[in-house]
Amino acid sequence: MSAIETCRTAALGGHVERCEDCAHERISYNSCRNRHCPKCQAAAARQWLEDREAELLPVPYYHVVFTLPASIGAVAFHNKAVVYDLLFRTAAETLITIAADPKHLGARIGLTAVLHTWGSALTHHPHLHVIVPGGGVSPDGSRWIACKSGFFLPVRVLSRLFRRLFLEGLEALRSAGRLVFLGDLAPLADKRAFEAALAPLRRSEWVVYAKRPFAGPKAVLAYLARYTHRVAISNARLIALDEKGVTFKWKDYRIKGRHRLKTMTLDVHEFIRRFLLHLLPTGFHRIRHYGLFAGTVRANNIERVRQLLAAPERPPAKADNDAQTPSPSHRCPRCGGRMILVETFEGARPARSAPPSRIRIDTS
Repeated sequence: MSAIETCRTAALGGHVERCEDCAHERISYNSCRNRHCPKCQAAAARQWLEDREAELLPVPYYHVVFTLPASIGAVAFHNKAVVYDLLFRTAAETLITIAADPKHLGARIGLTAVLHTWGSALTHHPHLHVIVPGGGVSPDGSRWIACKSGFFLPVRVLSRLFRRLFLEGLEALRSAGRLVFLGDLAPLADKRAFEAALAPLRRSEWVVYAKRPFAGPKAVLAYLARYTHRVAISNARLIALDEKGVTFKWKDYRIKGRHRLKTMTLDVHEFIRRFLLHLLPTGFHRIRHYGLFAGTVRANNIERVRQLLAAPERPPAKADNDAQTPSPSHRCPRCGGRMILVETFEGARPARSAPPSRIRIDTS
């Protein structure tokens, strides 16, 4: 929280820019660069989206959501790194396995998965958003196999396999001693108690939701822009901070229509507690790629798919802006001239992360 508190303040230092034409000056304070900060994700999201835009294929894209049952939520909270990693692996394996089955698609697919751990009211709600092209490469690599129009893979089949793979993986983690059970969960350290707790989950229906295909590549990017670098709550949802607490907007998904939009006021300490529920372990990657989109062969696979689809060549990368034409972030708010760096200054206390090797100009 200390990083977010000092973000965009003099505590972290900053720089001064001056317009070449009218001499207007602007002070910009450095960001905390914390991935959980609602103010520091815009630049990272823009760069990530530019990279993904070059990789989009001219095919329909589907959105599949894998949700963990609420009873596993507490175990996941106390074992974030291993359980969230298991969620990624089992969801990806489920899609890749079912897609490879000749009874369904019979093809090798690629997918991008994004982890979210929150509900609209900041409750703990681990789920995975997966974006996947509507088709894949044939086993021999000779052709593109498209899925049926408006239908990717059967969600009931996906749900059953996902349930089995996840529960098997969770049991393997417990057997290997990689799960901790604290507080009310302490009895689950016993093998029999753990198996008894999982028994109802083996019979219940797990939620795997497949949405309608996106309306073209631009819609995919618009969705990703909202979801990839999102944090538990954005500043736009905050309404007030007063003696009553923190008031923010949320959606009650049990209600349809405009009446689902509501406001909630939480005591400050409860609001902070709920926000902290969603901090990820250090170094944990919450955006991952699998199948055709995984690893060092990613670029080659995408280029091969484009050839199979007879898609036009990707446009060349945009050239750097001419030195005399400032980008919007470097344009004077008064006259539109070019803002240039004239001074940098240190903060009252250093940021948590190591200082960069060169001057960092924050223009987000």
